[in-house]
Amino acid sequence: MPARHEWVQSYERIAPEAYSTRYFDRFDPDLYRPELWAAAAGDAGMKYAVITAKHHEGFCLWDSGQTDFKATQAPCGRDLLRPFLDAIRERGIRAGLYYSLIDWHHPDYVVDFHNHPQRESVPPTPGAVYHRGTPVTGRDYDGRDINDGRDQSKYAAYMREQVRELLTDYGDIDVLWFDFTFQVHPDQPRDDFRFNKGREAWDAKRLYEMIRELRPEIMLTDRLDLDLPLSGGDFKTPEQAQPREWVHVEADGQQRPVVWEACQTFSGSWGYHRDENEWRSSRQLISTLIDCVSKGGNLLLNVGPTGRGEIDERALSRLGDIGRWMKRHDRSIYGCTQAPPEFRPPEHTRLTYHPQRRRLYVHLFDWPYHLLHLDGPGYVELVEYAQLLHDASEVGFGLDAWHKKQLGEAAETLTLNLPTREPAGVEVPVVELFLK
Repeated sequence: MPARHEWVQSYERIAPEAYSTRYFDRFDPDLYRPELWAAAAGDAGMKYAVITAKHHEGFCLWDSGQTDFKATQAPCGRDLLRPFLDAIRERGIRAGLYYSLIDWHHPDYVVDFHNHPQRESVPPTPGAVYHRGTPVTGRDYDGRDINDGRDQSKYAAYMREQVRELLTDYGDIDVLWFDFTFQVHPDQPRDDFRFNKGREAWDAKRLYEMIRELRPEIMLTDRLDLDLPLSGGDFKTPEQAQPREWVHVEADGQQRPVVWEACQTFSGSWGYHRDENEWRSSRQLISTLIDCVSKGGNLLLNVGPTGRGEIDERALSRLGDIGRWMKRHDRSIYGCTQAPPEFRPPEHTRLTYHPQRRRLYVHLFDWPYHLLHLDGPGYVELVEYAQLLHDASEVGFGLDAWHKKQLGEAAETLTLNLPTREPAGVEVPVVELFLK
């Protein structure tokens, strides 16, 4: 509804009561049709979807028995979560839930200097800073400690019961996307929740054990701050950035590759942002997906719906373009991963590899002039056929005598003879290589 970033309550320091009066009391997404959301996701080629059950402001999309700050008590008067889960499952899409560990609405959640909308009401403390490094001035402090009477352990119990509701009342949940822990002041005690909110703030060990008991196979993010591999989670979650290589973590004194997923947006905001003009093109988004797979990862691409419950035209347009590309190129994505080391990617390309089919895919971010040189013994020894993937048109390889005289050809180079012009209407062309 604010349509100017999902962190608006924090950025503009809107107290929970004012936030509720302005937005909760008017929230009615009357055009919400989750079957259309599921269709947009499925047609774009998405295999799993994660919906925000609760974000940092504490508002719940489901009929939680723990609070009245929920969709069923807002003007819309209905559970918005269940129909979404029903719709994506009907499309064969796996179900995930995002749940914010942070909650700016709950009366027992300790107000912190880091990002809480009421951080300026906390008694001024030397060295306290906002999460972007802005000094906290305590300008709204009136001599009363806003944290008097707050009990973070009661909030942790509240959160635990909400997660129990989600994992018992809404069928099989495949992914639980927790967000997020922060350690801003390591020189302050970990249990001083004005500065730091880590595992102690969430009673994370107890929460984790409950989740594993209820849903042993669920996939968890790495954001609980537990003293376990990946913080007790199952995959790494680089956010709004592309890793330069397959994500590794240190284990047993060695760097080991892990399951990972890049979570990114169409632009710079996760929530609907009406006036934002930094939207990435469809080609950029497709290239990001390819880049993830080429490094062994997945892509979680965020959509921020409007206050009336629709996916706006900018997002729908790009999802449509992604779907059109995926229709003819999905086999270079699904089941694919990083290419074996004997295959080096040429400049301005990414490689993906399907180990069961023994196919290698060369994604061309820039179209070369006629010839594409593939250097490395793997290409020369193992490639037996090549074609453009979008239309299965054969691509010849090897230099004729005239080009060989001009350019030479190394013994460990396989040269593909591409059309002079880039294929029309293909955002990122792909060459499919059949290996022996």
